[in-house]
Amino acid sequence: MTLSRADDRSAVTGKRRIAFAVHADTGTLPALATLLRSLVLTNPAVCEDVVVLHPGLPDTEFEPLRRLHPRLITRRADSRAEVFRLPDHDTVIALDPAMVVLGDLGELLRLRRGVAAVPQVWCDASDAERRSVLPDGLLVVQRADMKDTADALPDGVLVPVDARYDFLTRRLHDDLPVPPQVAVLHFSHPADAPGYGPADEARRRFELDDDAFRAAYRALPGGKHPELVAHLAPPLLASRPSLDLARTVADVYRQQGRYDEAVAVLAPVLDDRADAPRCHETLGLCLMALSRYAEAETHLLLAAASPDTAPRAFAQLARLAWLCGREADAHDYARQGLTADPTDAGCHAWYVRTREAPDAAPGPAPAAEQLAHVALFAEGDENAGDKVLPEAVRQCFGTDTGPRRWHQQHAHLLVDEEALERLNARRGVVVGGGGLFLPDTSPNSTSHWQWNVPDALLGRLTAPLAVFAVGYNVFDGQQYRRTRFAESLRVLVERSAFFGLRNHGSIDRVRELLPEELRDRVRHQPCPTTVGDLLVPPAERAPRSDTVLVNCAYDRSGLRFGHDYGHFLAEMASALRQLRGRADVRYAAHMPADEKFVHDLRREHGLSLPVERLYALSNDAIRDLYRRARLVIGMRGHAGMIPFGCGTPILSLVSHPKLAYFLSDIDRPGWGLSVHDRDLGPRLAERAAAVLDDPDAAVADVRAAQESLWKTTQANIAELRGIFRIPDSSSAS
Repeated sequence: MTLSRADDRSAVTGKRRIAFAVHADTGTLPALATLLRSLVLTNPAVCEDVVVLHPGLPDTEFEPLRRLHPRLITRRADSRAEVFRLPDHDTVIALDPAMVVLGDLGELLRLRRGVAAVPQVWCDASDAERRSVLPDGLLVVQRADMKDTADALPDGVLVPVDARYDFLTRRLHDDLPVPPQVAVLHFSHPADAPGYGPADEARRRFELDDDAFRAAYRALPGGKHPELVAHLAPPLLASRPSLDLARTVADVYRQQGRYDEAVAVLAPVLDDRADAPRCHETLGLCLMALSRYAEAETHLLLAAASPDTAPRAFAQLARLAWLCGREADAHDYARQGLTADPTDAGCHAWYVRTREAPDAAPGPAPAAEQLAHVALFAEGDENAGDKVLPEAVRQCFGTDTGPRRWHQQHAHLLVDEEALERLNARRGVVVGGGGLFLPDTSPNSTSHWQWNVPDALLGRLTAPLAVFAVGYNVFDGQQYRRTRFAESLRVLVERSAFFGLRNHGSIDRVRELLPEELRDRVRHQPCPTTVGDLLVPPAERAPRSDTVLVNCAYDRSGLRFGHDYGHFLAEMASALRQLRGRADVRYAAHMPADEKFVHDLRREHGLSLPVERLYALSNDAIRDLYRRARLVIGMRGHAGMIPFGCGTPILSLVSHPKLAYFLSDIDRPGWGLSVHDRDLGPRLAERAAAVLDDPDAAVADVRAAQESLWKTTQANIAELRGIFRIPDSSSAS
């Protein structure tokens, strides 16, 4: 499998890089294996790097450890002191081979300051009690609080943690039982000393061979980390094959975008068994992601035969039929799903989307006078940003943004011969904007990005093609197979008369994937929402209210927040309490899932915010709401770009590289704060207060920052009007 590690842009978003670290030599490697097994079996949903520091052992010595963990890193080091200065990690949890993990380490993963450790009690030569951190004790090291040359705890950084995280077995003499609250048991008693039976038994639980260890992990209840499942389950499947285990492995491969491997695991053991509907559902989804639509439909129909899986299966069948241009079939599948479960939201959404709409719009202009627009077109309660964006793209070419002058082609629809004919009949084809360079929103193997177009048909596109304000939307640390994407991207760039990406970060990422001779064809075209009021000035400007709007995003929340969500929520609560004394703080939900922030804030911190449901508003109403605000604090890209385009000051909560890329383009990096910032609360409150203290200056700064984006957009549009042969007198074509 070819995965990209180049897309871990944690330096852009401030996402913490976390590792467990252990110093070991030849004599302690068996104990280290036991420690690793205990870590995995007691924290099955945790999969961070494991750095093994060693005095220069041959690489073959670590093969047994690599079978236990997918993220093992070996590093030569003279001593354990190297844990204080690991260059590639921000938080290091230092363990010792003489330990086993017995409980949840979540509290340690969430620590953010200093060096945490358990000060142990010991007696000096005069029998006086002393308290200090043992040289081989547990440490949680925050690199931000260390000097580069440090090899011990600096003064003033020690953060004491509960003794249960470094519980010494010498306290368990006379066969005392291990207290149930102990999370890390540290074997400090002499080897083979009598009277430590319960402690020794606690370690023996993890002295397993590889097969028994994998089986023990498989048998654990609750959530498991997909990387661990993908690492440990396939060998178990080979030795103990079962349909249920095959589905587990296939589900994880599907989460990781390894759809062909998922099919290879599940298809041979499933065949056409009618008693495994969930397996047919998983296989159908993977086949659909591979663009093997006919096979996918067969398996989803088998899944739909079971009452337990019917609603989900029918929703996917509706999506499949819609992707293939079979709207009537899609509507019928959605109807059948609602018959199975009238409350199913997925089936309801597809039923509404595919029903015949009354033909109230004016007739379209002749095809040769239209532009085709390939984009994501949000409907219903979908993302408000994806509703505003397509209209903003069209406004770059004229005031008529409706079906008279524009032929709409949803990016996810499979481009077949008929669709190609419709595109070629138009004056030109505009693809964008938005984060279309993303492999997993609606996966397909046709192109491996959001436009579902085969290379062969793209090569036969005769209408001028413009890729316009598209973004490279891969998250920090998101792995993906990029070989097919790179192939499709090359054809796309070769075929395009104009290839503009919405920020320079995206430009850099895309150029990395292109042959050298094509890289200069990639240029900058800002997202048109960032110049919205310059494209179409509002008829009148209503006065701003004393309102601060806040927005958060929750798609792929693990990639956004890592272990820092609780910290983020607490810091936001602190900042918003301060802001409420100065403004009416309200929440701007771009889609229903965004409202999780409001619920969590109220539940965890007793703070309630009124909600503005932007997903239920018209585009004009969305822009009007943002124009009236004094400040917008947003995590979604368009929760920053749309208000910015309306002349409203913004602060961005950076959990995705694209927000930092945009702020870099306008030379305003100070408008962004990482969701992982240790001092997010006070910094956000301070920067928001500065905007509220001098709102006129803040608005003027926004207008100044728009100038370069507007000049670039004007120049590009002038060029595109020539490419598309749009007469200067045209108002919309």
